[in-house]
Amino acid sequence: MLEKVLIANRGEIALRILRACKELGIKTVAVHSKADESLMHVRLADETVCIGPNNPIDSYLNIPAIISAAEVTDAVAIHPGYGFLAENADFAEQVEKSGFKFIGPSADVIRLMGDKVSAIKAMQKAGVPTVPGSNGPLTEDKERTVRIAREIGYPVIVKASGGGGGRGMRVVHSEAHLLNAVSVTQSEALAAFGNDMVYLEKYLERPRHVEIQVLADGQGSAIHLGDRDCSLQRRHQKVIEEAPAPGIPDDLRNDIAMRCVKACVDIGYRGAGTFEFLYQDGQFYFIEMNTRVQVEHPVSEIVTGVDIVKEQLKIASGEPLSLRQEDITISGHAIECRINAEDPKTFMPSPGPVKHFHAPGGYGIRVDSHLYTGYTVPPYYDSLIAKLIAYGGDREEAIRRMRNALDELVVHGIRTNTPLHMELMRDSNFAAGGVNIHYLEQKLSR
Repeated sequence: MLEKVLIANRGEIALRILRACKELGIKTVAVHSKADESLMHVRLADETVCIGPNNPIDSYLNIPAIISAAEVTDAVAIHPGYGFLAENADFAEQVEKSGFKFIGPSADVIRLMGDKVSAIKAMQKAGVPTVPGSNGPLTEDKERTVRIAREIGYPVIVKASGGGGGRGMRVVHSEAHLLNAVSVTQSEALAAFGNDMVYLEKYLERPRHVEIQVLADGQGSAIHLGDRDCSLQRRHQKVIEEAPAPGIPDDLRNDIAMRCVKACVDIGYRGAGTFEFLYQDGQFYFIEMNTRVQVEHPVSEIVTGVDIVKEQLKIASGEPLSLRQEDITISGHAIECRINAEDPKTFMPSPGPVKHFHAPGGYGIRVDSHLYTGYTVPPYYDSLIAKLIAYGGDREEAIRRMRNALDELVVHGIRTNTPLHMELMRDSNFAAGGVNIHYLEQKLSR
C-alpha cells in the first residue's frame, strides 16, 4: 500500500480523499493556498504545505509547486481529485517523471480521452455507440463542412475538440449560420484551450445525461458500478445526480455498461473513470470520458457498497482489482444535491463567513462537506460547499429522505441554492423521472 499521498486539491473532495487514506493507513500531505489555511482537511492531514497565493493559477494549478511539495514531504503518490489538474496529461506525465505515482490513468490515456475527436474514434473502435457526426475534425474545406452537416441533418452542434464544462460548443439550426458558427467556435477554442480543432455532431434536442462508472486496474481487468442520471443541469453544470438512472430497460443499461468495460480494457485504462452519454429514444450516444473521480461518485458508492476512492488508492499501489463484475449488485436508489454558496435566484456566488452550520442526519443520509461553523468560504474557487446524498429502498423513498434532509440543513451567514433543491424535490416532473438536460433551464426561464 502507498505510504504517503499528497492531495492536490481542496474542499470536500480533498477531505473525502483524506478520509479514505486514513482508513487504509496511508499518511497524508495537504497542499493549500494562502486562503485555504483553515480548510478542514488541512487541519487533519499529517503534513501541510502552502503552495502559493489565493489565485489558483499560482497554487492549485502550479505544477512545479505541487511536485516540490511532494519532494520535500517524501510523498510517494499524488491524488488530483477532480477539477484543477485532475485531467491534465502534462501534470500526470511530470508527476510520473519526477518519481511519484499519479493516482489516475496514464498521461497517454488522459490525452487520448481528453481530446474529443480521438476519444470518439477510440470508442467507435471499441464498439461504444457515438453521436452521428463528422468522425474527425473539420478542415478548411467549407464545401466538405456543409456536405457533412447536410448528411447529419440539422440541427447540428459545433464542438471544440479540447472543450469541456459546456464551453466551446455552438448549436446551428440552419445551413445559413453553419460556417460562421464554425469560425466563431474555432476562435473561442483557440483562446480558451489553445487548440482550434472543432468537429460536428448531430444535436439531440431532448436527451438525458446518463453516465457509467467504471474501475480498471490497468492490468487487464475492469468492472462497472452501474449508471447515473445527471440530467438536471444549469449552463451544462450538474445540479442533481442519481443512481441508478430511472426508466432505462435493464438489458439496455447492462449492454452499454459492458461495452464501457470492454473499452477500458482496450485502451489500457487504470483507476476510476466515467463514460458520459446522451440518451434519447432508447439509444445511448457517447460524448466524453472523465478520467478521474467525479463529484457525483457517492451515489454510485451507496447503491453498490464500493468505496471508489479507496479502490483508486489500491489500484495506484499496484493491486489488481479485488472485485469481479458478478460481485457488484445495485441495491436501492441514491440522489445527490450539490449545495453551492450562491444566491438561489441570481446564482451569483455568495462567499463569506459561515456563522452556523448544521448537517442533516438520519438513516440513509450522507453529507460530504468541508464546512464547519466559523469557516469562511473564499471567493476564489468553485462555489460547491457540500454534497447532500439521500438513499432509499426505492426512488420515492430517496426523494422523501432528501426533502427531510434539505429541511434540516442549516447554513447561516452565506446564501446557498438549497431553496432550488427543495423546489426540485417537489417537482412533479422530476418525481416522475426521466427529465431531459434542458428541463431545469426551461423551468428557471419560466
